[in-house]
Amino acid sequence: MRAVDTNVLVRLITRDDVRQATAAESFVVTGAWVGHLVLAEMTWVLSAVYDLSPAAIATAVEMLLNHQNLTIQDAEVVATALEHYRRNPRVSFSDCLVLEIARKAGHLPIGTFDRQLARLDGAHRL
Repeated sequence: MRAVDTNVLVRLITRDDVRQATAAESFVVTGAWVGHLVLAEMTWVLSAVYDLSPAAIATAVEMLLNHQNLTIQDAEVVATALEHYRRNPRVSFSDCLVLEIARKAGHLPIGTFDRQLARLDGAHRL
């Protein structure tokens, strides 16, 4: 299966460039894989560049999880990270994802200096 880069996901979500959005749709129509890093980068771009709210970013991640042609790496981990993010929008989606990847791997607690992340179960503020 082919994989996609961050900018392909951004085009699928924002549709701000018609030519690129069409090309992105054509590329994923036969199936494409989305890795954790690409998903984390996409949420950062949507926040930092497009100034989307946490609710809008959560909706975008959910759309990708439910996309018929995309396979998300460890979709259950991403779905759990998304639940944390929706309940704690002051924590970045990427931090929620890092926490859930560590949880799945059995490597908790995750040490952090981030006060917001440290409030989540499985995180420990240093």
